[in-house]
Amino acid sequence: MLQFVLFTLIVVSGTGGELCVSRAMKQVGEAERFSPSAIAQFVCRALRIRWMWLGVSMMALAFFALLGALTIYNVSFVVPVTALSYGAGAIGSAVFLREHVSPTRWLGVGVVTLGVLLVFLGSK
Repeated sequence: MLQFVLFTLIVVSGTGGELCVSRAMKQVGEAERFSPSAIAQFVCRALRIRWMWLGVSMMALAFFALLGALTIYNVSFVVPVTALSYGAGAIGSAVFLREHVSPTRWLGVGVVTLGVLLVFLGSK
């Protein structure tokens, strides 16, 4: 049960955090100049967006769940299982960000998911 909770936290909060940060950065726009003052203004604009704070908080939660998983399980098991975030990212980008995900990418997500399943079954 602990295994399920930790890996769900890692995948869901990590991917959710990345999606939230991506949404915030799309609102901010791209940096047009790279002088120190322009970069400082860019960062300040990003920090005013709630999606950025939500994303960073979710990514921090995923990081601490990852640390917890690494104290209990072998890294050769933890790292491949966290690759499920690739599938969650593709689904989240299509649903939450309304991005187009090509059939080739979906095939890649399927292959990664199959690999995670094999690693998970091999640990039993």
